Amino acid sequence: MPGRWFAIRLCARQELILSVRSRWTQTFAVVFALLALAVASSGYVMSGGSGLQDFSRTAASLVQLVLLLVPLTSLVFGVMALSPELGEAELLFSQPVARSTILAGKLLGLFIALTAAQAIGFGAAGLWLFARTGREGIGGFLGVAGGSIVLTAVFLAMAAVVAVGDAGLRRARHLAVALVIWFVAVVLFDVAALGLASLLPSGVASRLLMVAAIINPVDAVRTGTLLAVEGTTAFGAASLAFLRFTGGPIGAACWLTVSLLSWLLLLTATATARLKRADI
Repeated sequence: MPGRWFAIRLCARQELILSVRSRWTQTFAVVFALLALAVASSGYVMSGGSGLQDFSRTAASLVQLVLLLVPLTSLVFGVMALSPELGEAELLFSQPVARSTILAGKLLGLFIALTAAQAIGFGAAGLWLFARTGREGIGGFLGVAGGSIVLTAVFLAMAAVVAVGDAGLRRARHLAVALVIWFVAVVLFDVAALGLASLLPSGVASRLLMVAAIINPVDAVRTGTLLAVEGTTAFGAASLAFLRFTGGPIGAACWLTVSLLSWLLLLTATATARLKRADI
C-alpha cells in the first residue's frame, strides 16, 4: 500500500507539472479570475446602481458562471490529458504500476491544477471584496467555491470515462462526446425535466423536478449552493417545498451530498474498469 500511494503521488506530480505549464490551464486561471472580478463589480450595475457587490450577492451571481464554465473546462481538459496516444499509452502502461494507480494519479494531478486555477479567481475576487465591503456573507461565497471544487471532481471523473481505454481513437472524437455530455447535463436535462413536468399533474410534477434537482450533479450543486447563500428564499416557495420533500436543511444536505458522492464513485469505478479491460 505505501508503494501504491507513492506511485499515485508520483503520477499526480507529473500531471500537475504538465497541467501548470499548459497555456490552456494558465489561460483558464486568468479568464476565471477576470470573470469573477467582473461579476463582483457589475452586479449593482444590472440593478441601476454602482460599486462592488458584497459577498452574498457576488456568490449568488457566481453560481451560474461556475455551473457553465467548470463542467466544460473539467471535461475538455480531462479529455485532452487522458486521451491516450498509441505510443505514449504503450510506454506508460508498460510500467510495473497498476493501471488504476496511474489513472488515480493523473486524475489527482488534474484536479489539483484545476482547483488551483479556480482558487486564483475566487481568491482575487474574495480579497478585493473583503478589502472593500467587509466579510459579511463570506460563508456563501466559500460555499460556491466548494461547489465548484465538487463539480471539478465529478466532471473530471466523467472525462475519464470518455477518454480512457480507447487508444488510437482521435482526440477530436472524445472532445465531441465531452461537449455532448456538457450540453445534456447543463442545458438539455433541465429542459427535458421541465417539459415532462408540464405534462404531469402538479403534485407529481413537483416531485419529479425535486428528484431531478437531486440526481443531476449540476442541479445538485446549484440547489445546494443557492440554499447555502440565500436560504429558503433561493427559489421562493419552491425552496420550502424542496426542504419539506427532503426532510429539512440537514436532509437536503444529505441527499445532495449522497448524489454527488455517488456520481463521483460510480464514474471513477467505471473509468477504472474500462481502463483495465482496454487492449493497450
